[in-house]
Amino acid sequence: MRYISTRGQSAPQSFCDILLGGLAPDGGLYLPESYPQVSRADLDAWRGLSYAELAYAILSRFIDDIPAADLKAICDKTYTEEVFGTPQITPVRALEGGLNIEGLSNGPTIAFKDMAMQLLGNLFEYVLDKRGQEINILGATSGDTGSAAEYAMRGKRGVRVFMLSPHGRMSAFQRAQMYSLQDDNIYNIAVRGMFDDAQDVVKAVSNDHAFKAQYKIGAVNSINWARVAAQIVYYFKGYFAATESNDQQVSFVVPSGNFGNICAGHIARMMGLPVAQLILATNENDVLDEFFRTGVYRPRNTAETHATSSPSMDISKASNFERFVFDLVGRSGDTVRALWSKVDAGGAFDLSASPEFAAIGQFGFVSGSSNHAARLATIRKADADYATVIDTHTADGLKVALELRDPAVPTLVLETAQPAKFEETIAEALGRKPARPAGLDNIEALPQRVEVMDVDVAAIKALIVRTVDGV
Repeated sequence: MRYISTRGQSAPQSFCDILLGGLAPDGGLYLPESYPQVSRADLDAWRGLSYAELAYAILSRFIDDIPAADLKAICDKTYTEEVFGTPQITPVRALEGGLNIEGLSNGPTIAFKDMAMQLLGNLFEYVLDKRGQEINILGATSGDTGSAAEYAMRGKRGVRVFMLSPHGRMSAFQRAQMYSLQDDNIYNIAVRGMFDDAQDVVKAVSNDHAFKAQYKIGAVNSINWARVAAQIVYYFKGYFAATESNDQQVSFVVPSGNFGNICAGHIARMMGLPVAQLILATNENDVLDEFFRTGVYRPRNTAETHATSSPSMDISKASNFERFVFDLVGRSGDTVRALWSKVDAGGAFDLSASPEFAAIGQFGFVSGSSNHAARLATIRKADADYATVIDTHTADGLKVALELRDPAVPTLVLETAQPAKFEETIAEALGRKPARPAGLDNIEALPQRVEVMDVDVAAIKALIVRTVDGV
């Protein structure tokens, strides 16, 4: 299995090479040269597997440069009841006829990012140990990726984490989860801006190839292919849980900001998982919803990006969207490069009149959006009708699911986090705070360690240099 860049100007690479590298040298994102195909016989064989067994079965289709026994051991080590608090790992619960929630927030940071990040931490440690190397991870988070990465990487040999987050834009709980970590290999940097500004810094540093090579810069954002690959697994697991037969189809509803989560669903569908619809849900930052409705991709600037009560989706430049567009335009790196030259210059692109957009229905996407009032109403509905308290992002998904789903098709709303992460909004909706998992009662009172900085690529590079070189 070799991996190619969405911009078509980087040599094919092996899995372990792109695991440590993040962005391709041409600025694109890596994807497999072709998607492995899943047969009916595969689905029949996989239906009864445990989560760890299923993860190995799927990931072994994408990873052929780690010995099979070692990859299986990594999957077995990652997906355990001890780490995720439940033997099912991603339990599915019914809300009403055909409508379900797939629980993805049972990991150590109570957000779905743990599903991939726990695997990534173990893969990093394995590959770095085999190669006798170190890595300096530079990432950006809108709330959940950062804590999931830090908890997965804390104490790992040969790994430092420099995590950028938008200053004052996350919930108090999210900030405390990250900034309270005192591990020597964890460095939190709050930038005066939005998530998109932080993400732009990460991409700028990654595109400085000399600096990236000298300081061994790697990525854990969903620009890293391994993150997306790991997320494919829970689409298959959810399918098996929500159906009785491999003759059935399902639909998935995915709250989306950076397009990484639903990108994994797109790839699962391309592999042959029987998915009727991929229903994308945005918040007030509806750049992706606008594209799927109109064919226009128009990222907003910082001033136009709303700060909302589902803050992990306060994103106006969706990194992983480039992977989908690569497939949409027939895997033409030249076309993607031309489109993203406009995006990288602060512009937009319009595919509304293109034959590719006319045929977009073959990919199964539909979309909708939510806002604060709808979010509160949906949280109240879930509590009253389903005796279930959901977080603000999952509420955006449920709201759009209720509008767009086909009642004849089993539908899974992908849960993104536990409500304790956003208790201010839950209290506004329900008049009470949500229950907190054991051990997290007073997390905001813990000492916090963070450096606040301007959005300045040179200054952040200098901080990395000082830290790594010890000067």
